[in-house]
Amino acid sequence: MNTKNAHERLDPELAEALKAVPMTEAGVFDLGDLEGTRAGVRAFAEAIAAQIPDESSVSAEEVTVVRPDGSTLPIRLLRPTEAAGPLPVLLWFHGGGQVIGYAAQDDPTLKRLVREVGCIVASVDYRLAPEAPAPAAAEDGLLAYRWLRGQAAELGIDEDRVALAGQSGGGGIAAATALMIRDQGEPAPLFQALSYPMLDDRNTTASSHEVTDLGIWDRATNILAWNLILGDRAGSDEVPPYSAPARAADLTGLPPTFIAAAELDVFRDEDLTYAMRLQASGVPVELHLYPGAYHAWDLFAPEAAVSAAYVHAWYGYLRRQFSARQR
Repeated sequence: MNTKNAHERLDPELAEALKAVPMTEAGVFDLGDLEGTRAGVRAFAEAIAAQIPDESSVSAEEVTVVRPDGSTLPIRLLRPTEAAGPLPVLLWFHGGGQVIGYAAQDDPTLKRLVREVGCIVASVDYRLAPEAPAPAAAEDGLLAYRWLRGQAAELGIDEDRVALAGQSGGGGIAAATALMIRDQGEPAPLFQALSYPMLDDRNTTASSHEVTDLGIWDRATNILAWNLILGDRAGSDEVPPYSAPARAADLTGLPPTFIAAAELDVFRDEDLTYAMRLQASGVPVELHLYPGAYHAWDLFAPEAAVSAAYVHAWYGYLRRQFSARQR
């Protein structure tokens, strides 16, 4: 057993970056003031985006898809302007614990991905909890997936190279969407790429008890988020896999999976367990565990060596998977 606490085990570059992160008494994300935190996240993302030169080789367009109830689901399409189609597409789910965030917040990161990997990214502006409890977000994911495949010719998409991806809460939604796609008998995604995904509402793992005071999505924040997502169902026997993918008893038939996990993250053990269960179910898995890293370290310290290692592995996986099925 490692006797050092989480602070003592931090990667030095990440520890230095953490000192500059604004904290409330509840950490970076004060879910007790949900509206204020949502506004703060938007303002911060917009300020960061304003400082980054626009990527002229990537175009951005927002489309809307009609849900069965008549409401609309926005999807943000980012595509390389010079690449010839049909192109692969990554259906993307933003982070934010399923309770905060919005699709355009990831534009700087995703535009770089589009440029480097040569794919289209379709970022889903899925419904947030508690206004839309789970599995509403995964239902939006399934709708977006069906729409992309149905509009493949018009969008210049290779319908055989549609994949799912997301980080944090969005990684959990990507995993839930993959389960829905399988169970609905839809054509399988090419793969799913899950970055430090939020998978298990039960908060019983060692890491969920271990990470309590770093300030980046600690145990208390995660428990509050799941209560917002699931209400009284959180931690009970009444939670279906589409709301918390770790609850799925059967993981067979899911697409090849990339999972990136951080050592000092409440999600570490649920991510490692999910990877091992997928592997045992016959699903090809590429798993990366980053020592000394806290939750979403690549976003808070993008220049750190451990962040560069993650991006290199992630982009490499995307390129290999997309190239293997190229027409």
